[in-house]
Amino acid sequence: MTVGELPVRLAVIGDELAAGVGDPKGLGWVGRVAGRTRTASPLGVFTLAVPGETTTALGARWEEEVARRFTPDADNRLVIALGRADAGAGLSLARSRLNLANILDVAEQRRVPAFVVGPPPGRAVDGDALSDLSAAYGDVAMRRRVPYVDTYEPLAAHEQWLGDLAAGDGLLPGQAGYGLMAWLVLHTGWHTWLGLPDDAA
Repeated sequence: MTVGELPVRLAVIGDELAAGVGDPKGLGWVGRVAGRTRTASPLGVFTLAVPGETTTALGARWEEEVARRFTPDADNRLVIALGRADAGAGLSLARSRLNLANILDVAEQRRVPAFVVGPPPGRAVDGDALSDLSAAYGDVAMRRRVPYVDTYEPLAAHEQWLGDLAAGDGLLPGQAGYGLMAWLVLHTGWHTWLGLPDDAA
């Protein structure tokens, strides 16, 4: 099913970064990406965010919440916006991998196309853990042939990203940072995943 045949509904599951907390414009990366996505029918984007949530907690809640936003009359799709909480909570990489794998496997069983966005850089002291976590998520997605956006490596030393974090609380990006995340999503297979031409970006 390609975009245009049915209206598109996107359920975005994640944490405060998915909700765009810290963005003075209130758009976050999700709002910016939605604004650059042109579909025949109005795009329905439903962000289901819980601050500070680990993948364990996400795995326990997502299916019921997402199902309430989907309809048989739409092209229903799932965006998994992974945060940094697993690293902070001390979850093992094996557990984080399994949690994401379980979400993706259930989505596949439900015939819901999935798209995964990895965690961006945060505090410098968490760098190694977040780099490893992002790589682990990327491997899980690759093995299931699900698109994965690595936001960590491109932004870890990005001057504008680091400046945006420093201007705030050191964890949440502002307008510039969310713009960078949106750019990465838009240029890492987003339109292809939706069945839209690449020049739509």
